Amino acid sequence: MGVFLFIKDAGEKIFGKVKEQEEENIEVSEAKNEILRKENVKAASKLLEIIEKFDLSVENPVINIEGNTATVYGLADSQEIREKIVLLIGNSEGIARVDDRLAVKIEAPEASFHTVERGENLSKIAKEYYKDANKYMVVFEANRPMLKDPDKIYSGQVLRIPQQQ
Repeated sequence: MGVFLFIKDAGEKIFGKVKEQEEENIEVSEAKNEILRKENVKAASKLLEIIEKFDLSVENPVINIEGNTATVYGLADSQEIREKIVLLIGNSEGIARVDDRLAVKIEAPEASFHTVERGENLSKIAKEYYKDANKYMVVFEANRPMLKDPDKIYSGQVLRIPQQQ
């Protein structure tokens, strides 16, 4: 046994309009998938531009987006830059997962990550992680250049929390 090939449009018509509509939907679906693929390529290109604009040093960066998952490749200069790139991508609308395939030139301990909840601010987050609300600027600086103002964070945003020195 094996695979048998047939000519699709030859033979007796045994399917009704529903099957024809399904086949038309497949064609529409394929066209829609092509549009989505192009949108994903465009979004990945925009993310690469932002990474460059923020001067996050990474060699040979590549981002592939499929569905709501972004996969990122390249060689980051440091663990900090690696984490910032992952956060930059993941905190973008439409991205639910980031598959981090980045390598780093200089190994260092990983930071913690915190998902902002409603009503939180950087002082509250600093108090939780560092036992000192006045260390909110440590959190702010760890998330620059993605954060431009320590008072402007939003629910659902993921922040980088470096280990205490």
